[in-house]
Amino acid sequence: MTVPATPMSSTVSTSRGILSSPRLDAYETPDAGVSGPFSHQFEAAFNDGDETELLSVSWNQDYGCFAAGTSRGFRIYNCDPFKETFRRDLKSGGFGIVEMLFRCNILALVGAAANTQYPPNKVMIWDDHQSRCIGEFSFRSEVRAVKLRRDRIIVVLEHKIYVYNFLDLKLLHQIETLANPRGLCCVSHQSNTSVLACPGLRRGELRIEHFGLNVTKIINAHDSHIACFTLTNDGLLLATASTKGTLLRIFNTMDGSRLQEVRRGVDKAEIYSIALSPNVQWLAVSSDKGTIHIFSLRVRVGNSTIGPTAVQGQPLVYQNSSAYLDALVSPNAGANPGSSLSFMKGVLPKYFSSEWSFAQFHLPEDTQFTVAFGSLNTVMIVGMDGSFYRCTFDPTIGGEMSQQEYVRFLKNDSRTR
Repeated sequence: MTVPATPMSSTVSTSRGILSSPRLDAYETPDAGVSGPFSHQFEAAFNDGDETELLSVSWNQDYGCFAAGTSRGFRIYNCDPFKETFRRDLKSGGFGIVEMLFRCNILALVGAAANTQYPPNKVMIWDDHQSRCIGEFSFRSEVRAVKLRRDRIIVVLEHKIYVYNFLDLKLLHQIETLANPRGLCCVSHQSNTSVLACPGLRRGELRIEHFGLNVTKIINAHDSHIACFTLTNDGLLLATASTKGTLLRIFNTMDGSRLQEVRRGVDKAEIYSIALSPNVQWLAVSSDKGTIHIFSLRVRVGNSTIGPTAVQGQPLVYQNSSAYLDALVSPNAGANPGSSLSFMKGVLPKYFSSEWSFAQFHLPEDTQFTVAFGSLNTVMIVGMDGSFYRCTFDPTIGGEMSQQEYVRFLKNDSRTR
């Protein structure tokens, strides 16, 4: 069943029925929703010999799986051990965005430009157990990204971000941003914090929304435009890079203070991804230079050090502890190398006091790679050429990482970037 919507209102649907959201006044207001199963179900409609193009890759929230959007549909892969979990193909075209919700049966799908049935301005919430669409959002412009929490759906357009309640698909927040063609946005994934990071309205600016505290923080992270950023699972720390791609910075999202700065290199680079280890002891970055860099961090986050506290019957309260964070040095981690002239900090240019990467892994320069941390001292890398790497590094001496596994999970000769 299709339900029409007026130009200034939004109607969405779930398997429980039609729900109308409050009247909206934004120029990118969703137009309509559709209930019921897909009119065209996913099918195994291709032969294995047919060429399949890899359009996107995205990790799930705990980095135990990743989703691959292809020109034929999508595939889900488990990382340890590495294997294809399942795939869904259809005749009408592929998906440019496939977002998982941990390991459950719910996914967010956005069609690729060549998809004749599901255009790139629609978000479908797909229940793979029921093999049906349980919710749909339509917009007047192309969807750049979708992020999922257990309680929220976040849709990113080029100039606006919409935050919906997962239970009833009602619109909760609208956030205006600077032009954001890459769909940059991050959310926390712990149930007791609700944090969103996105570009601000000025160059080099990041906006942090602490929804549970009704607090907005603006961080002037870089002089250049923002290229990439990520949050810790609790949303209390933020790692950033600019379009210059030489420096990476760590911020406290509560007070906006800068906690650490490390240097990827001297030459300009396009940053593809940033990852923080679960214990916030390590940072990894991938770029068009073809080297995965690992940095040792001087900040730690744990249940006993920093985090939200709540008293029964009272609202959630965070500890404002940037100074406390900065003082927490990991005793087991190696230190990032620096210049032999770093003792002249404040006299020589800033370059000479930089912290450089602790460990490295070299890859082809002509492929876009996305990085994530696996088990202890393990890094996983997925390439847009259909490759998967698992590497380890020595947490004491660093240096060149050791390759433990390589899988070519999809042949993609075009090497989409």
